[in-house]
Amino acid sequence: MILAEATSPETADADLVLVPVGSLEQHGPHLPLDTDTTVAVAVAEAAAEQLPGSWVAPPVAYGASGEHQHFAGTVSVGHVVLRAVVVELVRSLRCWARRAVLVNGHGGNVRTLDSAVAQLVAEGHDVAWVPCAVRDGDLHAGRTETSLMLHLRPASVRLERAVRGDTRPLAQLLPTMLEGGVAAVTGTGVLGDPAGASAHEGERLLAEMVDAVLERLAVVARR
Repeated sequence: MILAEATSPETADADLVLVPVGSLEQHGPHLPLDTDTTVAVAVAEAAAEQLPGSWVAPPVAYGASGEHQHFAGTVSVGHVVLRAVVVELVRSLRCWARRAVLVNGHGGNVRTLDSAVAQLVAEGHDVAWVPCAVRDGDLHAGRTETSLMLHLRPASVRLERAVRGDTRPLAQLLPTMLEGGVAAVTGTGVLGDPAGASAHEGERLLAEMVDAVLERLAVVARR
């Protein structure tokens, strides 16, 4: 159920609220700036369909994207602000909801979410975060995200502009990226290769993400 469409009394017995967390950042010359948010919302909504009594909150659409700031269109609030937003958001919704789960679509948010959730758990809140991730996916704006967006919102994909980026694994790229951001390793903003992306593959990848989130939530619930 979509939280923004509900009335106050309808949420009185809420068991679980899923909060998509994304970003507004460059995704190469062919994908929209809100790619991470779009994926996080889709995963949260699909997971909620299989979780009776759950609600999907409006997304946190701005993330910690400083590594992309060299590219036009990127809007980042940074780790400090994102952490504060997450902490206050969860404190507020936990006044009426039993549990909160943050569904994260942007890798740059991970450190912030780890820190925020650790504080919230220490305060006694039932909260966790889960990633939108697949096995063997590429890093950024490559075949994985291009396929997902071809499935979720094909009209927003400029496939004719897609270009191959740096395809090295993150371990090799990270030292340089920590010094100079994504622009230090790729002039296009792409980390991967969009070639071969398809809506069919995107549908499969989304299902894989949703299954992984559901499995993770089942583990969290047993703790």
